[in-house]
Amino acid sequence: MQQLTRGASTPRHVWAIVVLAVALIGPATAQDRPRVQLDQVQESDILQEVRLNGTATALRSSRLSAAVSGLVETVNVETGSRVSQGDLLIGLDDEQAGYELAAARAEAEEAEARLGEAQRRLEEARSVGAGRNIAATEVRARESEAAQARAALARLRAERDRMASNLRRYRIEAPFDGVVSQRESELGEWVSPGDELLRLVDTDNLRLDFQVPQEYYRRITDSAELRVHNDNGGVVVPIDALVPVSDAQSRTFLLRALGSDEVRVLPGMAVTATLRVASGERGLTVPRDAINRYPEGRTTVWIASSEGNEVYTVSEKRVSTGGTFQGRIEIVSGLSGGEHVVVRGNESLNDGMEVQLAEREAN
Repeated sequence: MQQLTRGASTPRHVWAIVVLAVALIGPATAQDRPRVQLDQVQESDILQEVRLNGTATALRSSRLSAAVSGLVETVNVETGSRVSQGDLLIGLDDEQAGYELAAARAEAEEAEARLGEAQRRLEEARSVGAGRNIAATEVRARESEAAQARAALARLRAERDRMASNLRRYRIEAPFDGVVSQRESELGEWVSPGDELLRLVDTDNLRLDFQVPQEYYRRITDSAELRVHNDNGGVVVPIDALVPVSDAQSRTFLLRALGSDEVRVLPGMAVTATLRVASGERGLTVPRDAINRYPEGRTTVWIASSEGNEVYTVSEKRVSTGGTFQGRIEIVSGLSGGEHVVVRGNESLNDGMEVQLAEREAN
């Protein structure tokens, strides 16, 4: 009888252990639910992005030449020299031109003296009175002499200024700030007008030139955005001009953008950019991270349905996608809008699995 009593008590202990095990396992199961981040399917303006390859070009690039013939007497720069506007780059032998200017100045000073004497004589004649102490014809003669002297002075001053201008032509100065990219002349060489002496490139003011497919020409409005790629990800640069001439071979047109200090390129270097324009349509979009792509070509998203207490049940939904822009992808079909999709933690989900919200990472 005693044995039967002990045997009957055994199931009670087993059930107690089972109940305790269930109580312990229950909370652990809740804590083991995958933690995910969600985002909502949104309706927004659909943008189009096109990747462009371009070239950095200098705003100003000049092939400097001499305006007069002469012997190269001074060379102040080498290839790679950085110069400022007005700096003397190359000087020609200007000794003869200097003498000519000195002679023109002397002749102008002599004409000034003759004009001064003619005006003195005219004032003297007028002071004594025409027709009383001096003949009227003499007064008119002195007026003519003063006028001739005045005209001669004007002519000689113009000749003096021409000589001074000619003397400056023997100096090849920098027309703007830049870098000497090539020098063609040496000391002692004879140069003639039009001979290229050096090349000067403005490396501070750059333009970024891109060839854009012609179908985007009318879509580029004030809201269009051009983002040039650099080491920091990208920088938005202003669009300066659209050249409305299409290349018949490539079916493209020129888009020119202004350079930026953040775009560290030199003239001639290649640049890449992304042009973003409005398509004029609206549609559903999801974050790029919500999309799952499979080798066989299937594209899906995980939809999370709320079960309360921050618990969600997930299900996989097949979708068709469109273009990508601003980190989002257009959904052409498969969603109706307003759903919550999994954007983090969707690597190992199964249909019907319960998940919990994870804390968002601080930006």
